[in-house]
Amino acid sequence: MNKKIGRLFKGDKVIWMVFFFLCMISVVEVFSASSGLTYKSQNYVGPIAYHTFTIVAGVVVAILTLNIPCKYFKLMTPFLLLISAVTLLWVLLAGTKVGDAGRWINLLGFTFQPSEIAKGTIVLAVAQILAAMQREKGADRKAFKWILWVTVPACVLIGLENLSTAAMLFAVVFIMMFIGLVPLRQLGKLVAVIAAVVVFAVSMVMLVGTDMNDTGQLQTKTEQLDQQAGAGQSDQTKKEKNFVEKMFHRADTWKSRLMKFGKPKPTPQEYDLDKDAQVAHANIAIVSSGVIGKGPGQSTERDFLSQAFSDFIYAIIIEELGLIGAGIVCFLYIILLYRCARIASRCENNFPAFLAMGLGLLLVVQAMFNMMVAVGLAPVTGQPLPLISKGGTSTIINCAYIGAILSVSRSAKVKKELTDDKNAKVTASNKEI
Repeated sequence: MNKKIGRLFKGDKVIWMVFFFLCMISVVEVFSASSGLTYKSQNYVGPIAYHTFTIVAGVVVAILTLNIPCKYFKLMTPFLLLISAVTLLWVLLAGTKVGDAGRWINLLGFTFQPSEIAKGTIVLAVAQILAAMQREKGADRKAFKWILWVTVPACVLIGLENLSTAAMLFAVVFIMMFIGLVPLRQLGKLVAVIAAVVVFAVSMVMLVGTDMNDTGQLQTKTEQLDQQAGAGQSDQTKKEKNFVEKMFHRADTWKSRLMKFGKPKPTPQEYDLDKDAQVAHANIAIVSSGVIGKGPGQSTERDFLSQAFSDFIYAIIIEELGLIGAGIVCFLYIILLYRCARIASRCENNFPAFLAMGLGLLLVVQAMFNMMVAVGLAPVTGQPLPLISKGGTSTIINCAYIGAILSVSRSAKVKKELTDDKNAKVTASNKEI
């Protein structure tokens, strides 16, 4: 029986343990944080049953993925790039909107975010480029150009609907280039260009967007200009304005978040719970937690946080499990990144090493973003906590990323010196016996 289970759960055992604990925490905390969904649906079991089914499906996907030898992931890159390009354009032109963001595609009754697939695809492509263009003293200078040709269009398409995801993906790619020994001079120039782009983008957001914190208006300035101009405009002018609206239709949201984060923190008496409900109740959850927390299922702020089961689940974890529980969750992600680095260091070939590191960074950097938002160290971004927050396809795809890392740990060729050292130890042990 134990041998059968061992054959099923192959690969790095530490990553399996981290994955198991994150899934268990997810089931418990999503069940606790889904009181709002339970109230709306009048179904006490439905939300957690769906999430548990998603987790189980994710585990199955992870097992299937880890059984694919990592060398075959290279063959999937062109197809995944094509799928990512088509779906990102699709969601931009005809995506399903939730709130003011059109990030979802509804296909055959299933709703998914193309950005989740695109993130892993870009990491896969970058790992392949870095591996193919490694030289004795580091990556070839041309690798930098090819990586940007792949990454920038994807980040632009993602960023129009989900700026934080685009920024996070670009940060992961930048770290991969640093690890892949891309010339520092090229990276320095890229940092300067990024700084200029960020200044320009923030300026455009502040110019085009409307601060909904102060005005309460949901219209963008482009919409207001379009209404004032009336029907006397030419078709060409209308098309230009529609394009501007499409490009900056989330400028209001971005500006409001920047303005809110940049303002001095108000005193508890001055806090407006109508305008700052998410941040306020997240702060209340954290402040009332203590060292050991209130206990699983004992949260009170879950009833007031609209995204308690997703974007702000870390605040609920702190409230229920205290600083100790929050530290354990954070430590699990650190272990995950450390094990990915260990796996990468043991690989003889470059591609599996870069792939394991890239996917580990993708999960951990997103977790860092989510936790920083929950404790008020970053503006609200809408990033869920990987493998813990309630999700559908995003949870399953994150499990596929874990499966790919496990595949590298299981099937990637180990460095010869490590293999020789292991064989020597086995031989010495047999002689002692």
